[in-house]
Amino acid sequence: QVQLVESGGGLVQAGGSLRLSCTASGRTFSASIMGWFRQAPGQERRFVATINRTGGRTIYADSVKGRFTISRDNAKNTVYLEMTNLKPEDTAVYYCAADVGSIVFSSTGTRYDSWGQGTQVTVSS
Repeated sequence: QVQLVESGGGLVQAGGSLRLSCTASGRTFSASIMGWFRQAPGQERRFVATINRTGGRTIYADSVKGRFTISRDNAKNTVYLEMTNLKPEDTAVYYCAADVGSIVFSSTGTRYDSWGQGTQVTVSS
């Protein structure tokens, strides 16, 4: 497992942008599939995006495709989520997650074995 710490959340108006960061401890970051998930009040946690070990491949939920970009810097043990054209329905707690040692993409939260504490993103209309 790795320990993950998210940052970068906040309050933004609709149409605005935010960049979330998630920094991992330990030496397993570069061997991990990384993902972002979000959970809105009263809803289940949902997949947002995932990125492979090298950063060369990404997958997005349809709801964020074209607006969000996931990237990673293995030298800094950090994964990012760049969010643009934010909408009120993007309001949620955002979590990063690591699937250590995996080479298979997954949008299923149960595959990920390490989670951050979450960062709140609020988009006002």
